[in-house]
Amino acid sequence: MDEFMDKAKNFVAEKIANVKKPEASVTDVDLGSVHRDRVEYNAKISVNNPYGHPLPICEVSYTLKSDGRVIASGKMPDPGSLKASDTTLLNVPLEVPHSILVSLVKDISRDWDIDYMLEVGLTIDLPIIGDFTIPLSSKGEVKLPTLSDFF
Repeated sequence: MDEFMDKAKNFVAEKIANVKKPEASVTDVDLGSVHRDRVEYNAKISVNNPYGHPLPICEVSYTLKSDGRVIASGKMPDPGSLKASDTTLLNVPLEVPHSILVSLVKDISRDWDIDYMLEVGLTIDLPIIGDFTIPLSSKGEVKLPTLSDFF
């Protein structure tokens, strides 16, 4: 009986390992808006759903780092669902307080941009498998606004 159970477990594990899973990538990070107390950046994430039915997104967690320090982190609960057999573009707002930007003066003064490392965990509810997290990371730079951007 144990041999049969082991074969059944191996069969199920093999089938689940070969199941198509959604694929995602960070396509862009740019300046969203400037407020009195914070600057909002927008991370655009492209997610391809290979299934013929929509998939619910449980949450999107993110950590934005610059100069080796975390400057923004959080979770975006229940951002909707992925379109069936299509690519969905998610817009994740990243809020950075002005006080954090002031601490990055050395990096900003060199080239008037912020070098960043963005880590995202996209948790999706897959049928049969359950919650599945797609880890993403992206490096780049975000240009800061100048006075001409405001006028």
